[in-house]
Amino acid sequence: MTAFKMTFSHTCVSEALKRLLLVAGLTLFPDVVSAQPAAIQCPGDTTPEMRYCAEQAWRRSDAQLREKVSPELMQQWQDATKALCAAAYASYLEGTIYPQLVVGCDDNLNRALLKEFRGLGN
Repeated sequence: MTAFKMTFSHTCVSEALKRLLLVAGLTLFPDVVSAQPAAIQCPGDTTPEMRYCAEQAWRRSDAQLREKVSPELMQQWQDATKALCAAAYASYLEGTIYPQLVVGCDDNLNRALLKEFRGLGN
């Protein structure tokens, strides 16, 4: 029973110390709590930033296309562009730039189709 009380007491003290340190840290360093990650300025300087920017551009063109075509046609378009872009950049498959290249390719094809729609007055 004594070992249980010791372990229980030690655990309670340990948890109380953790909470005390957390509160003290938040009080002494309030800027840490409100710190936000730096906004990414596209096109970005690092690979993750460039990937993020490419994805954001693709999301915009994808949303614009979804307003112009049926869901079925959009699915066919995405299947085709995904296959074409994967084939076009297959030699980069093992590289860290591959996802960015494929997303950029998808975005470029989306934008080309959107341009065609604009030419038709849509």
